[in-house]
Amino acid sequence: MRRRGVTVLVGALLLLLLSWQTTVLKVPYVEMGPGPTYNTLGAGDDGKPIINVTGAPVTKSAGQLRMTTVSVQPQMTLLEAMIGWWQKDRAVVPRELIYPPNRTEQQVEEDNKKDFQASQSSAETVALRKLGYPVLVAVDEVSAGFPAEGQLQKDDVITAIDGTAVTSLPTLTELVRAKPAGTERQVEFTRGTEKRSAAIATKAGDDGNPRLGVTVKSSQPHPFQLSIQLDRIGGPSAGLMFTLGIIDTIKDEDLTGGIIIAGTGTIDDEGNVGPIGGIPQKLVAAKAAKAKVFLTPAANCAEAVANAQSGLPLIKVSTADEALAALEQLRAGQTPPVCSK
Repeated sequence: MRRRGVTVLVGALLLLLLSWQTTVLKVPYVEMGPGPTYNTLGAGDDGKPIINVTGAPVTKSAGQLRMTTVSVQPQMTLLEAMIGWWQKDRAVVPRELIYPPNRTEQQVEEDNKKDFQASQSSAETVALRKLGYPVLVAVDEVSAGFPAEGQLQKDDVITAIDGTAVTSLPTLTELVRAKPAGTERQVEFTRGTEKRSAAIATKAGDDGNPRLGVTVKSSQPHPFQLSIQLDRIGGPSAGLMFTLGIIDTIKDEDLTGGIIIAGTGTIDDEGNVGPIGGIPQKLVAAKAAKAKVFLTPAANCAEAVANAQSGLPLIKVSTADEALAALEQLRAGQTPPVCSK
């Protein structure tokens, strides 16, 4: 009996020791969970408006446009990881998927901040274009010895190449490089208030790519000041919802139709909506925020359908125009295109 008692005691002590180890032993995993959602038409945690406009009247909407986020727990114990694996709204993933071995946690956070700022800039560009303020791509300097010399001059605004509109700096580069060096291109531009056109053959630059021989700059004149203020958020996935929020704030029409609309997706300067991570967690967050629909990047549809939340339709969008069209259909009581299996 004495020996049995000692065995039980030692076993109990070992069990306690192992249990204690699970609460202190760090494991190389992180946990992703539903993060907070923010109404881009409302205020942030500091009580200040997320979208700030001065110099122009702003409108109030009856509904909401909520961006969704993912919370990340960067340090986990074995016990926390085991609990996370059992929770349906959480994902426990290897740490290197979020924090690459060659990047520190601080460096990853800095990268996320830069991505967040870039998404704001693209959201402003796209929203202002939809509001009637196009991007102007103007000549800053003409290079000697290139075909554009004598044809274009400083401050000429290039509007089209071979009939295709130039809507941004990247677009101009893509259009010029679309045909081999030496190809004659029809360049449309404005000089002051006068519309002009010139046939200009490209020439290979030092890198071998075709060039007109101009350096350019872009601007997007608008008669008001616009800024986005939201702290402690990183990554590019709020781009789409910022774009819609800016348009709704300035445009007279209420885009929401009085309902809570959640969504996610990156945005580039041309208005293309890109895929993001953490769709399962963002859907849970949207459902908790009482959203009636979820704007889903087309590239994320399969994952979204596999993790769908009851009563939360997944509206499929691949561009800002498709998102605006979907909101118009919702206001009209129609059903926009949805993600399918």
